[in-house]
Amino acid sequence: MKFRFAFAALAAVALGAAIAQTPPDPTTAPPPQVQIPDAPAPAVAKAWIVMDAASGQVLAGQNIHEHLAPASMTKVMTSYVLAAELKNGKISRDDQVMMSERAWREGGAGTDGSYSGFPVNQTARLEDMEKGMVVQSGNDAAIALAEHAAGSQEAFVQLMNAHAQRLGMKDSHFVDVHGLAADGHYSSAYDMALLGRALIRDYPETYAYNKIRELTVSGITQPNRNLLLWRDPSVDGIKTGHTSQAGYCIMNSAKRGDQRLISVIMGDVSEKQRADDSLALLNWGFRFFETHRLYEPGKALATQKVWKGASRQVQLGVAAPLLVGVPRGKYEQLKPSMDVPRQLVAPISKGQQIGTVKVNLDGKTIAQAPLVAIEGVEEGGFFRRLWDALWMWWESV
Repeated sequence: MKFRFAFAALAAVALGAAIAQTPPDPTTAPPPQVQIPDAPAPAVAKAWIVMDAASGQVLAGQNIHEHLAPASMTKVMTSYVLAAELKNGKISRDDQVMMSERAWREGGAGTDGSYSGFPVNQTARLEDMEKGMVVQSGNDAAIALAEHAAGSQEAFVQLMNAHAQRLGMKDSHFVDVHGLAADGHYSSAYDMALLGRALIRDYPETYAYNKIRELTVSGITQPNRNLLLWRDPSVDGIKTGHTSQAGYCIMNSAKRGDQRLISVIMGDVSEKQRADDSLALLNWGFRFFETHRLYEPGKALATQKVWKGASRQVQLGVAAPLLVGVPRGKYEQLKPSMDVPRQLVAPISKGQQIGTVKVNLDGKTIAQAPLVAIEGVEEGGFFRRLWDALWMWWESV
């Protein structure tokens, strides 16, 4: 088995031996590392989380799986489904979307919620109306878009729940497309972070709407309610939400250099407080953690013996990049390991999962990924299979 860390470990041993022969210079010795301080937990919020966007690792959080009302953060799932339907060619950004009577009555200016302002019984480009949903948090736009994409809000909600299940959002169930209070409509801080990560990864063009600071519809200009878009240039989304049941909620993502983090806060006490708490969590995450790309797909991590095959060995690697978020300064302490079957028997198809690669830090597994065959191995001839069968039996006794 060959790992990147092997050379680093050997180098560290050699360096340690050299240093042992020479007294250290106290003026050049690095300061001792101290324990990472606890994340600045929001004082009042019901739940919160900080997630490394590249790896999906939870850096810190509290009540991250508690079922809570997500308010208008629901619209991130509405955006995700619309983006999926666009990609599948079922709708187009140039489609004319009708602001129906129902959408106007349930989510328009006459309600207590946020609205986009598109005139009732008139159409607008799908892209423009989606920006009205994202930037202005228009409940009317969300309903109209759902009706256009799926025929009705109820049918669109079924798509939302199907995508949520596919993304691994186990603590979520959607009843509407806008997030106004409804029985059985809930999510969690963890699921919202998963959803934000998926939108950024899968549909970056749609995600880009979230950083628009203001939008004018029907002569009325409304600002994006995410205050951090004005306070920190690294923040480029994601969504805010507020109802009397949900309190003040916010999903944020920021990218500094090659590192991206996501923070979610649910049930905070004010618009300003949720922004302050979110920025504090992001600053903490960037200050004390870093993201590393450990393994690339298609590159061999190990070579394993194969029985009864046309080839005697198979190269193993990862199918997707393996990334990990680690405390700053602890990269060299990562310890990789592989879990593979004792005996591999042909045939083996390309991409077939063979085992698992794990990365540990301080005795805990912080990342893992399937090990797959980089190339296939066909079954060997009759005599190869017979000979190997005898040797396999011999080794087993």
